[in-house]
Amino acid sequence: MYPFVFLIALCLGIASATIELDQSLDAQWIHWKATHGKQYGMNEGWRKAVWEKNKKMIEQHNREQSQGKHSFTMAMNGFGDMTNEEFRHMMNGLKIEKDEKGKMFKIPFFADIYVPVDRRQTPAVSPGRCASGWAFSATGALEGQMFRKTGKRVSLSVQNLLDCSWPQGNEGCNGGLMSNAFQYVKNNGGLDTEESYPYVARDGPCKYRPEHSAANVTAFENIPQQEEALMMAVANMGPISAAIDASLDTFRFYKDGIYYDPKCSSEDLNHGVLVVGYGFQGKESDNQKYWFVKNSWGADWGMDGYIKMAKDRDNHCGIATMASFPIV
Repeated sequence: MYPFVFLIALCLGIASATIELDQSLDAQWIHWKATHGKQYGMNEGWRKAVWEKNKKMIEQHNREQSQGKHSFTMAMNGFGDMTNEEFRHMMNGLKIEKDEKGKMFKIPFFADIYVPVDRRQTPAVSPGRCASGWAFSATGALEGQMFRKTGKRVSLSVQNLLDCSWPQGNEGCNGGLMSNAFQYVKNNGGLDTEESYPYVARDGPCKYRPEHSAANVTAFENIPQQEEALMMAVANMGPISAAIDASLDTFRFYKDGIYYDPKCSSEDLNHGVLVVGYGFQGKESDNQKYWFVKNSWGADWGMDGYIKMAKDRDNHCGIATMASFPIV
C-alpha cells in the first residue's frame, strides 16, 4: 500500500515474519483497519508493527499529559500505520519560494485586536494521500474573502488548483504554495466551484470551465512576520492562509488542547493551513492563548479537523512566518 516505506523496510532487512507483534492488540488492530478501510498484502505485519509503535507513543504522551507535562492530548487516527518519514513524504508538500510576490499587509490603526475571534468554517475534508494542504488553505482564504464581499458562502474547487496551477509553480499532489494559487486565480480570471469541479485527491488534466467560476482574485497581500500583525489581519480581514511546521508526530496525532511542542520549527515550513480565529482559555497570562486553525486532514483529526495552536510563544511552528490572503 505504501511502497516508499515498504522499500525502506526491505533495505533494513525487516520482514513481517521476524517482527514481534503484540497479540493482545489484535482486536484493536482489526477494528482500526475496518474503521479506516485499510487492506494489506504481504506487508501487514510491518504495518501493524508501525501502528503498535505509534499507539504506544500516543498512550505515553497522554499519560504525561494527565500528569501536567503537556498542554494537549493525542489520539490514534487514519495515519497510524505510517512512519514519520512516510507521513512527511506524502502529506507535507509546501513549495517555498525565496522571492514571495504580493503586497505587504498594512496594519489598520483602528483594529480591535483584543477580542477573541472564531471564524470557524465547514469541517475539513480529508485530502487522501495527496500533499494538497496548500490548495485547501488557499481556497479557504478565498472563500472567506468572497463571503466578506458578497455575504454568500460558496465552496471553491481545490481540484481546480491541483490540476491547473502548475504554470504558476505548484505541483499538484506533490505540493505547492498558497501565493502561487492566488496568482493562478488572478491570471486565469476565476476559480470553479467545488460542486462543478470536485476533489479526487490525485493529479489530472486541467478541466476549468469559466461558466462555473465563483471567485476571482485581483491581488494578494503578505502579512508581516509578527503574531500581532497576523492577529490584526484575522480580526479585520477574515481567514488567513499560513504555512507551518506540521512534521512532528505530536502534530500528526493531535487530538485537543493547546498544541505546543518545543521541537516545532518556526523556519522549516512544510504544510499549508487556514487561521480562522484566536482566543484564550483560563488565564490569558499563563500561556493559554491560542490560534484556532483549520487543517485539511479530515474531521477525525484533531478537534473535528481543527487545532488550537500556541499563540504568542515565539511564533510557534512558524504560524506567522509566511501568512497571506487574497484580495477580491
